[in-house]
Amino acid sequence: MQFLHDHGLRASISENISRFDRREIDEDGLRRAAVALVVARGDYNDSAHVLLTLRPLTIKRHANQYALPGGRLEEGESVVEAALRELEEELRLTLPQSDVLGVLDDYPTRSGFAITPVVVWCEETGRLDPDPDEVALIFHIPCEELDGEGIPLFMETEHSEHPILYSELPVLGHRMFSPTASILYQFREVALRGNDTRVAHYSQPEFAWK
Repeated sequence: MQFLHDHGLRASISENISRFDRREIDEDGLRRAAVALVVARGDYNDSAHVLLTLRPLTIKRHANQYALPGGRLEEGESVVEAALRELEEELRLTLPQSDVLGVLDDYPTRSGFAITPVVVWCEETGRLDPDPDEVALIFHIPCEELDGEGIPLFMETEHSEHPILYSELPVLGHRMFSPTASILYQFREVALRGNDTRVAHYSQPEFAWK
């Protein structure tokens, strides 16, 4: 299926998320964090893409891992405020709260966070100027790839009764693991397809615990 970056897709995503019964995690010991799931226009056409980053080797947490722009909440911040702030800090991309289309399920990580994915519409990214301390590379993931039948894939693990969810996206050339893979899978299922799919139970590989 083709996903054009137009008003029809924006309305469809917003409606699908508004009907979704979002689940929040409120567990002691988990720190609150938010990520921005940005739906942007492709560089060379009008197809819809999601912005994804690769974290640098020099960063303290989750080095050389795929990630959505985001980070922990500051005191007094909402998840939406935190996601938009982190997006501006990491990619120098400023988007208003009026472009927020909705919020997906919280996802608990083995590194001690409850991540809230905030879906944001972006008409034009302009020239992105990523902070090199936070971002090594930026990828534009076509929604058509997220909608592929080969997603998701699963790997058994001895650390959990639930499998590790991962994806193999052509634009990346190799595997992307949870938590990012789970969040993008739920975006596909809920925002693009209108399903009530849960992902918080899926496990993460050991290298993502740090």
